[in-house]
Formats: sequence, structure tokens, C-alpha cells
Amino acid sequence: GKRHQLLKGLPATSIVEENSAAGVSVYSFNVTVSPLASGVAALPTIVKSNPLTEAFGIEPKGGLEFTVITTGNPVLDYETMPKNFDLQIFVEDTAGRTDLNILTIRVKDKNEHPVFRGNVAIQTVTIYVLERTPPGRIYQVYADDPENAKLKYSLLPATVPFSITESGDISSTKEFDYEKDPHSYFLNITVTDPDGLNSTKTVNINIININDERPYFTTKQRIYRIPEEQSPGTIVANITAKDPDDEDSPSRLFYSIQSSNRHFSINPATGVLQVMGRIDRDALPLRLHPNISLTLWVEDGLSNGHDTHEITIIIDDVNDNSPECNPSDFWKEVNENTTPEIFHVDLRNYCKDIDVDPSNNQFHFTGLSGFGSNNFALESTVSGRLVMNGTIDLENSANPRIEVYSLTVRVQDTAHPNYSSKYPFYISFDNIIYIYIRIKPVNEFSPDFRNLSYVFSVSEITKVGSSIGRVHAIDEDWPPNVITYSIVAGAGNRDYTNIFWISPTKGDVRILARLDYETTQKHIFTVQASDQEKSTTASVTVNVLEVNDEEPVCSPNFFSLQIPVDLAVGTNINGFRIECQDRDSDPRSFRYFINEGNENSHFIFSPSAGSNTSYLILASRFDYESGLDTNWIYSLRVHVTDDNLVSSRDKTTRLIKTGTVTLSIRVIPNPTTVTTTTPAFTLVTRRENLYSPSVWYVPFVITAGALLLLGLLGHLGLLLLARLRARGPPAWRAPRAALFHFTFCVSSQTMTKINTVFDGEARDPVTGRMYEFNTRSGARRWKQSNEPLQPMLGVQVMSNATENSGQGVDRAEASSKREPSEKKKELSAATKPAAKPQQ
Repeated sequence: GKRHQLLKGLPATSIVEENSAAGVSVYSFNVTVSPLASGVAALPTIVKSNPLTEAFGIEPKGGLEFTVITTGNPVLDYETMPKNFDLQIFVEDTAGRTDLNILTIRVKDKNEHPVFRGNVAIQTVTIYVLERTPPGRIYQVYADDPENAKLKYSLLPATVPFSITESGDISSTKEFDYEKDPHSYFLNITVTDPDGLNSTKTVNINIININDERPYFTTKQRIYRIPEEQSPGTIVANITAKDPDDEDSPSRLFYSIQSSNRHFSINPATGVLQVMGRIDRDALPLRLHPNISLTLWVEDGLSNGHDTHEITIIIDDVNDNSPECNPSDFWKEVNENTTPEIFHVDLRNYCKDIDVDPSNNQFHFTGLSGFGSNNFALESTVSGRLVMNGTIDLENSANPRIEVYSLTVRVQDTAHPNYSSKYPFYISFDNIIYIYIRIKPVNEFSPDFRNLSYVFSVSEITKVGSSIGRVHAIDEDWPPNVITYSIVAGAGNRDYTNIFWISPTKGDVRILARLDYETTQKHIFTVQASDQEKSTTASVTVNVLEVNDEEPVCSPNFFSLQIPVDLAVGTNINGFRIECQDRDSDPRSFRYFINEGNENSHFIFSPSAGSNTSYLILASRFDYESGLDTNWIYSLRVHVTDDNLVSSRDKTTRLIKTGTVTLSIRVIPNPTTVTTTTPAFTLVTRRENLYSPSVWYVPFVITAGALLLLGLLGHLGLLLLARLRARGPPAWRAPRAALFHFTFCVSSQTMTKINTVFDGEARDPVTGRMYEFNTRSGARRWKQSNEPLQPMLGVQVMSNATENSGQGVDRAEASSKREPSEKKKELSAATKPAAKPQQ
């Protein structure tokens, strides 16, 4: 808004002295408000100062009157601060009117007290002056005047022998004598400015004494005597000296030992002579020269004056060493049953006391103790000779059977000991000698077996390495000797050097080779027990027990046979028989089983038990026409057991052993000749499956898949047949059974030859003619001769097709049999050659 004149008395100029305290009034003014205003909205405020400062503030005096005052922060200083300050004062009334005016303040200079500088300004300065120092300058004080006026120095009291110059130099006016003059002076130094303002400080001056007299010893004694082994710090003597300069004050002398010494030291300030290190009278050089000479020295530290004093210290021996034995333990061996009163150890030869004085180095032995010490004694306490007072027999049951006796003997000083000088915490000090006497056993007895002979019965099937028994020997010596067992004779045969082995430490007997009752029924050998010095022997008999461990061995164990398909029941097949032998079984103990391959039980052995010879018999006829039999080759696995039913010999275990014979029997069909009137040949394929029990899942899976496929093909065939019937079948179409046959029409001049390898031959039991056959496919033909070839050739092919295919053929044949008689005859002419050899 518009500026109005609200500050009455401003602008203005005012003066204030430097160093004014806080709250000093500098200038007063009034505030006039407009008629529309009810008062002051903003109190007068210093909004700006030039130069910037906070040394001023505004306080209300009452109503609308205000005063500018000093704040004391900072205190105004004419010498260091600006001389003028322009303060801008702002005010506003409640009507919104404002005013801004300037108050100029001038700082007025004021005379101030002089100010001391340096150490004298903050403390009382102490100055040290040596006596006999020539007069002269000793110190200077400094002071400043804030107004830079010239200052004047003075000192009080005026009677002291000191002066001060206008520049502040303090000087002594005489040469001081410490013994005559005061030892200290206090000077009041005053500095004054031209207006008479002043400041005062105190200076202390001390007079220092100097020592210029030679010190001297006052102690007259020169010989001292102390016992050895005094503890460090023990006082030997109190050496004193005097300095003439120190009449009324403690002496400031310095004591020392001039010659180098490791046994004693002297306090440099007090002169107390005391033990510093161990003093051993029994060690060199004191053992030979027990006197110690010392040169004492005293001097004044501030001068070259000194004095010397010679003394001698004699070291006396004390009984501070106990007897010592080296070694302190002894090991001796004594044979058992040694004669009593034999000297064993002379302890005095190993013990000594190193004290110098003969009255202190005498000792004696006492206190023989320890378990079994009643068997020993000391010949005398002085000699220390240890002897045995009884006989020790380790085998005697009354003897505690201790091999090592632990004895202790005490060795003590004869004179009263004074060990406390060396061992401060000494209560009782005895050296103990440990004596270990080992009673050496004597080998008096030989090992003794509990039995003079041992008999073990062992099965012949016992595993190699098995333990079959134990021999045991004892030794009456104590402690028992280690007994070692060995076989010294008879443990082998012509095949094995060692059949048996014995544990050297335990006596266990083990077998190293397989036992065979059929070869050797009894083994006898000799064992020895030894304690390395003496030995004894015993006999061992091993009876081998028979066990049925041999399998029947049959001849032949493999054979191939061929039989005609119409062989009569009860016939011995090809006159075949097997003969069996068993080394450990009676010939009448055999039994015969056909374990595998005997489908439909066509074959048996007779007799089936009680003989070592049995014949292969045909038990039932073959039936291939009805499909009951499908196998043309039989692989029989024959088991022959020896049940030992008639054996009367003693055996440890009833075992059954089984021998095996394998037979291959081929069934040969009756060969016939097939002729037809058609200039063609018919190839009939017949597939057979040979069932193997070990792979039962294979035919199962194949059968399931084949049945599924056959059902699908049958369904398609029915659909096709219905379609063909609807159109009318052609006159030349074959019956349904022909779906499974293939007919090829060729010229009568043409022949198809099948290259088949015929690896076997047999004789036709009907015609007596020889024919060849293939062992895998079953194809057959008459053995080559000069007879001319027939125009028709019928071939049967045996294959390893799946069982499902074979079943399909069988169903085809079965369906063909249900056709009318004409078709049945035609089908028979086509299928019969499948069971006959090639012509």
C-alpha cells in the first residue's frame, strides 16, 4: 500500500560507546497510527542493517513508544568493528499502512585497560636463578594497550634486588648466595597507560642451590658375613655417606658398585646393600673361594666429587642340599629260586650330598617299602646294600606270583636340614629311590597235552577250511609260556603234502583238502606243543564218515533214437538200455524218472527202481491222426537217483544224488507213394508248433493275436462269400476247404524241385526200404536208387511256424472232412502225402 509517516523521530542518528553491556538504550522513537487503525499490526522491526550485525534490537517501552538497545552479541568494539551502522526499521498498523525509516548509530571509542600477553597473562610465572649467577636480565614481560598508547612498567616491592625497564625486561641487581639470601622472591609487575589505567601480574623467582663440595662415606665397617641361599632383596648392610652442601635437606648422593657383580646390588638413592641373585656356596667359584669383595662408589650428581669404600662379604655354607641319587630308579633281574642273602644293589655308590661342609653332607638310608618288600632287606642304613631274605618260587601257590617287585627306599640327611633357604615352601624333603626287581621265570616244565591221543569224526563232505576239532596243552610254568602247535608227521598222502592244518596259537585243526571216504577212511598224524625250549607230542586220528556224495554215472548219458510211428506198445525201443554205477551206493538203490519231454507219457523205463540197468519201453501208441500227438521229436531228460534204500553202511547224512541222461527220440511216419491222374502236383504246407514250457507266454501272445487276425479274415471271407453267392458261383470254383490249398497246373513235361538238405536216414518198418529225412523240417524222401522218377512229387514241409498257423490248417482239414464223400476223397488225396516220405 501507500507509504505513510508512522515512525516519529526517524530518520535519526545516535551514538553508543564501545563495550556497552547488553540492554543499553541507544535511541527512542514513537509510532503514530492512522485514524482508521486500531493499533500496530507488526511491531517495529530491524529488517536490515548495513553492515550486517545482530548487535542491536528493539524493545517496547509502553504504548506506542519503542527503544533501540544493544544486544551484547557481539559486544561493540571500536578497535575491531565498523564505526557506523545503518538500521532499517519497518512498522505496519492494523489499517495496512506501513513505514520504513533509517536509524544511523555511531560507535564511540572508550579508553581500556592495558592487557598482558604470553604466559604471564594466564598464570603466575616462576623463574629459577642459580646462586652465584652474575647480575643481569632474567625475564621479559609483554603487554598491549587497546588504544595503542605507550605503556609504562613498574614492580613492587621496591626493596627487592630486581629492576624492570620500560620495555618489560626484568633483571637481577646482585649475585645471590643460596645459603644467605632468601630462596624465593615474589614480584608484582604493573603496566600503566597514559590515562592512568593499569593491570598487574605476579612473577615468582626461585634461587637454585649449587653443590660444589665432595661427598664422603660415613660407614666404617668393611667385613660382612651372610649364609648362602639368601632370598633376593635380603639386606646385607646400610651404607651411608654425607655431602657438606646438603646441610638442611636430604642428601642427593648417588651410590653404586664399582666392580661388576651378579650377587649384590645397592640402592642408588639410599645406599642399602642387598642380595640380588642366588648365592650358592656349593657351586663354583664360591665352592673354592667363598669371599666376595666389593668396591662401593658415592658421588654428587651435580659435580665431579666422589668417594670409594672397599668391603668383603663372606658366604657361609648351610645344609641346603638333600642327598641325590643318579639314577634314582634301578632295574634288576633275579632268577626265581635264587639263594637268599645275595647282594643285589649297593645304593651308596649312586648317591651323594653336594654340601661343602662335611657336617652337612652325611646321609643314611631308611624306609624300605613296597608290595613284596618282606622278601628284601637293607643290610644297614649306612651302606644301603639291598639283599634278598627269602626264596621266590613263581609256581608256588602261596607266592603272589608277582613278576616285578616295586620297592622304595628313602635317603635322608643325617644333620638337621635347612632346605627352607632354597625352598621357601619346604615342609619335608626326602629323596626316594625306586628299585624294580624282576623275578625272571625259569622254564622248569614241558607243555603237557590233556589227552595223549585225540579222535575226531568228520563227514567226507566237510568244506575245505572247516575246523574239525581242537587239541590243547598246558604249561605249569608261571607265567605260562606261549605254546606253539604244529603238525610234525602224518598229515599228508600221495596227492597232498598237507591234508590238515593246525592253528599255531589256538590248536584248531582244519582240513586243507577234500576228504574222500572211498579213498581213505582214516587219517593219523602227530601234533606237537612247544614253548620254544621244551616240547611234547600227541596223536590225532581223523575218522572220515561216509556220505552219499557221489552221483550215479550212467552210460550212455546221451543217445539219439528213431522209432516208427506204429511201434507196438511194450516194445523195448531199439533194444536201448542204460547202465548206471555209483561209487558209494548199492546197484539196487537206483530209481529212474523221465523228468522232461515225455508228452502224453509215451515212454517209460523198466524196471523203474532196484537195478543198475533199465530198458526204454514204449508205454502207449502215438496218435497223430486225431491231433493228440503233434511232436515228432521227443527230447527226454532222464533223472537217475540213488536213494540208498538198501545201503546198510553208517552215514552222517541221508543225501540223494541225481544223475542225468538225455535222449533224443524221432518218430518216423510210415512212408507211402502217392500217384494222381492229373498232370499237376499239389504242394501242401503243414505248420507245426513245438511247445516249450519255459516260454509259455510266447505261444499265448501269438495265439491271441492269431485268433484276432483269423476272426477278421473269417469275417471278410464271409462277406466275400455272400457277395459271390449273390452273383452265382462259377462251375470251376473249389469248395471252401480249398482256400487253404494251392494248386498249380503245369505241363506234364515240367517238374519243380525243392532243394532240401536231408541230414538223416532211417529204414521204413513196413517196406524195409531206406529213406532220408530233414531233422528240422521233417521232409522225407526215399534213398536214391536206379528207379525212375515218378511224374508226381509229394513233399511235406515241417516248419517252425506259429501254433496259430498250425491250428488254421487243422481247422481246414476238419472242415474238409465234413464235405461230401467226393470232396473228402479229393482232399484226402491232397493231404495224405504230408505224412509220408517223398517217393
